[in-house]
Amino acid sequence: MAWSEKRGKTWRVRYDKDDGTLGSVTGFATKTAADAYADTLETDQRRGNWIDPAAGRITVAEWAGDWLDALDLARATETQYRSLVANHVLPRWGETSLGDITGLAVAAWRKKLAADYAPSTVVTIVKVLSMMLADAVDDRLIPANPIRPRRRGKRTREKTRERVWATHQQALRIADNAALLLGPWAGTLMVTAAWTGARWGELAGLQRHNTHLDDARIVIDPDIGALHEISGQFDLGPPKTAESARTITLPPFLVPLLRRHLDSHDHPHVFVTAEKEYLRRSNFSRRAMRPAADGNRARKDPPVRIEPVQPGLTFHGFRHSHKTWMIADGVPEIAQAARLGHTLEDKIQKVYSHIAVEVEHRLITGLQDRWDKAVADSPTPEPATRWRSP
Repeated sequence: MAWSEKRGKTWRVRYDKDDGTLGSVTGFATKTAADAYADTLETDQRRGNWIDPAAGRITVAEWAGDWLDALDLARATETQYRSLVANHVLPRWGETSLGDITGLAVAAWRKKLAADYAPSTVVTIVKVLSMMLADAVDDRLIPANPIRPRRRGKRTREKTRERVWATHQQALRIADNAALLLGPWAGTLMVTAAWTGARWGELAGLQRHNTHLDDARIVIDPDIGALHEISGQFDLGPPKTAESARTITLPPFLVPLLRRHLDSHDHPHVFVTAEKEYLRRSNFSRRAMRPAADGNRARKDPPVRIEPVQPGLTFHGFRHSHKTWMIADGVPEIAQAARLGHTLEDKIQKVYSHIAVEVEHRLITGLQDRWDKAVADSPTPEPATRWRSP
């Protein structure tokens, strides 16, 4: 039940709340306006789509605590969300009521973030706030999520940035550079990434018992197939998605290369530092990936002078390179997805099942051919190539 009553010079609407108490909405200039709102409120209550106006007065800071505690995500993802909420969402919106957030205000915030952060970072920050508000809608705290997708007809001025990838010749040269900088293990890691398409965490988490060189394959375990670095601490856990748990067949050249690498240390993990420690992505990027790909011309008197090969290539860029190679070699998309641990919306697995062996043979043959050509075309002299010599 809802009704209007005068309070000073204005009117307010009183209504019965679900918990038996009375709620109120103030600020109506006339009795007519208050009565109209009361009628609407009663209609919504009868239809079952009424939302208590008081619920939207909960602040973002108050809601954030409950929302974060209810997350059921991988540890790395939850840690990232908590960091984004603490460092970006709460400083701007913490004292704001959920019901007071508007699309225009969020757009202005997004624009301000874009001046200081990369586009992908901005997208993730705003996505976290949007998820918080979407769950507030589901809990009937606010009627709608004010963060809406980009409307049709709005011109996009930003050009999608093309991902940097490497040819097989470039991938091998970068691996040679890394071997000079950090040692043979770094070159082997890069070549394994480029010729398998495995992710950083999957290779950092790869263990000996999941490395079957006699069968030329490695296994990404569904439970402990990836090494996650969370707030400086390491944790073995599932790979990125359920589909990422897979078996990856190795091209022939990679078997003796990995066998020689495993003979060089006794750590349970396949890839560790020269000091037999877990790999830290930031350290590897700074010490190996960046100078190996970008060169170090700007550095004064480096221990090893490295010429640029493919500036801007990241470790994940080896995965993009692997995908590009498979496309160029005519590997069916379903086989590409299986190797990279991707899911295809078009479920055509059965169509290709009868030629799976043929497709796998073509894929591996193409990868071996790329290695042979890269070695033959390699302009890098000894000692840079010694790590990969038979």
